[in-house]
Parts: sequence; structure tokens; C-alpha cells
Amino acid sequence: MFTQVEHAVNGTVTPQMEAVAQNEGHAPEYVREMVKEGKIVIPNNINSKPNPVGIGKGLRTKVNASIGTSSDIIDYEAEVRKAKVAQEAGADTLMELSVGGDLDRVRREVLAAVDLPVGNVPLYQAFCDAARKYGSPDRLDPEELFDLIEKQCADGLAFMAVHCGINRYTIERLRKQNYRYGGLVSKGGTTMVSWMEKNNRENPLYEHFDRVISILKKYDVCLSLGNGLRAGAIHDSHDRAQMQELIINCELAQIGREMGCQMLVEGPGHMPLDEIEANILIQKRMSNEAPYYMLGPISSDIVPGFDHISSAIGSAQSARYGADLICYITPAEHLALPNEEDVRVGVQAARVATYIGDMNKFPERGRERDKQMSKARRDMEWDKQFELALIPEEARKIRASRVPEDEKTCTMCGEFCAANGSAKLFTEELAGDKL
Repeated sequence: MFTQVEHAVNGTVTPQMEAVAQNEGHAPEYVREMVKEGKIVIPNNINSKPNPVGIGKGLRTKVNASIGTSSDIIDYEAEVRKAKVAQEAGADTLMELSVGGDLDRVRREVLAAVDLPVGNVPLYQAFCDAARKYGSPDRLDPEELFDLIEKQCADGLAFMAVHCGINRYTIERLRKQNYRYGGLVSKGGTTMVSWMEKNNRENPLYEHFDRVISILKKYDVCLSLGNGLRAGAIHDSHDRAQMQELIINCELAQIGREMGCQMLVEGPGHMPLDEIEANILIQKRMSNEAPYYMLGPISSDIVPGFDHISSAIGSAQSARYGADLICYITPAEHLALPNEEDVRVGVQAARVATYIGDMNKFPERGRERDKQMSKARRDMEWDKQFELALIPEEARKIRASRVPEDEKTCTMCGEFCAANGSAKLFTEELAGDKL
């Protein structure tokens, strides 16, 4: 059984590549060549065959939604509902990140509920299982970790965020820079660092990277190289520990690609706007343009309750400068486990952000829709406006909740509508396409 990469190297255009080419307006051969070079990935699994979604060079920036139980809130039906809400709201991929309850059950129920490519972080379940079985996650047996990765792949996951880039040298960088303002914020990364320190051993996912690749290749699963030492505060952005992990992940992306596995590289979670362009440039140069999965980034640390907005600002910049997949942030970030409405709002905010970024990343093809929307607003063609809207259901809902006296206008201006008034000043000829 060949992977997408191996098919591409052999000159074969797979059905998944055909579908991505059609959806994105590219020739199938372009997609095949980019998959061959590792610049496009199509998360897949031979056991589940999710809807083909292309992530990478020349493609629309995609949005990932994350759901999952916590140790405080375990509601399997709610997680399935959140998965469905994410898909309905327009997410391109989904991560199931549960750490509470029956983790096999929630993963399998989510996989059965959606058509999206679903990913996860196998370290979460590995350390949860070790804590339940042995009383401490630090007693995890690496053999059980590799067995779990295989079991999760067999269930149908299309991609996995695996923390392969943390090693002893990376941790030493953290010590020599006198720790951090924001500490460590990755659950998987923090627990792996603890395991390494307590057992005085190297990270088995780094030490036996070839074994990780061999398992994922068996199911044609995409490996997302997790950033367990990512910055959780803008003042920690681009510190030596984070950059060391990024260097290692870019090296591993090349090794994995040469072994025939699809590879994503994950980016940081908190970053000021003036560093985003440089971060993406560095990742693209070091990885030979491997697709970049940005976790936001959140661009300010003082807006709890509005982190989806802070993240959307960072995400628009990320998409503009070349990020390929954006993980949404919800209003509940840093405060609580997201509910269904948080998921919906988070996906919508990320979609707006990536659309704005893509307008600037692909200006030759990304602004015609906006021009048509401007004309529809000028001419007060409401049905046309809803047709062109990125999230039409929200626009329709707001307008229907405040119906104007004159249905041609809206309640913002009523009889003082600027568009209505200016239309009377100019001839039909002057109000044509040239305006």
C-alpha cells in the first residue's frame, strides 16, 4: 500500500489529489508535484477515507477546530455535537484532544460523526493511561506509546500531532535561558519533558523517529510535528528553546518526507504581529516549504474572553505570509472548556481571518468576490449580498432580527441611507463596472 507521497513520487495522481485539484482550481499534476516535494499534504487514512483536504503551497489557507473532554467535563454526546458544529461552521479539519473519560470511545464516536480529516495528540492518551495504570504519567512504557499510536491510526485518524522535536538538547536551552515568562503551555510537551527528566532518558519519539514514521505510513496518516515548547506568552516568542525545537522539527520533516510520509510542521501559539512574517519565512526556508500549521497565533496576552479576536488578527497575518493551516482559538481560551457556541464562533472568526489573509497572499484571484460585494451593496441587492457573504447565515439572521421600514435599506441609516441617496445623483452609466 503506497502513501500519497509514494504515489506522487511514482507519478500517480490519486483520487485524493484529483479532488484537491478540482476544489482548488489547480491542475492535478500541480498537486501531485507539490505532494511529491512535500509542499502539499492531504491528510488521509486507508481505514476511514475522509474528505480530501489539501494543505500547502498555492492552496486556500485551511482552518482546524479542536474539541475534546477534560478531566472536569466529560460529556461524550457534547463532543460529538461540537464536532458536528465545527463541520457545519466550515472547519476544514478537526482535532479530537480529549483527556477525560473513555478516550477510545470519544475518539471513535467523533470519527463516526464527521467527514472531516480528524487528528489528535497521542501523548494525551498515553500519559492518561499511564497515570491510571501506574499512578503516574512518568511511568509510561514507551512500548505502550507506540502500540497506542498504531491503535489510534487503525481507528481512522488522518493526522497526528506527535512531539518528536523535544530532546535533551532542547530542554537544556530552556534551562540556560532561565525558563520563561509564560512557562510551558503544551500538555503533551510538558508531560514529555517531565517523563524525560524523571527517567533521565531521551524522548522515545525523537530517538525512534523511524518507528513513528513506519506506523503512520502503514495507514497513510500525515505526521504533524508538534511544538511542545511553543511560546505561551508573546514575551517568550522566538526564545532559544522554541527555535531549537523548530529547527529539529524542520529536519525531521525532511527525513519523514524522504521516508514516504506526509509531513506538517506546527508553529507557535503566542506571537506579536511584527514577528509573524519572519517566523514563517524561517520555517519555510528550513523545511523546504513544508506546510505550516499555526496555532493562532494569539497576538496579545491580556484579552481573555476575546482571544478568538486576538488570534484572528494573528491568523490573518499568518495566512498572508504563507501559513497553510490555522488552528482556531475560541472565546473560552485560557478560561474554560469550549462549548458548542464557542466552537462555532471560533471557526467563524478563523474563517474570516484566513479569507482576509488569502486575499493578500493570492491578490490575483482573491479580491473579485469583494468587488462584487461592493457593487451589490451600492445597488442594495440584498439577496446578492447574502450570496457573496462568507458566512451568509449570520448576515441573514442579523438583518431578519431588525427589519427596516423600507426593505431596500437597513435600520442602520433608514431614510438617510447613503447608498440610496447617492444612487439618485448618478446615472446608470456612471454607476457601472468602472466605478
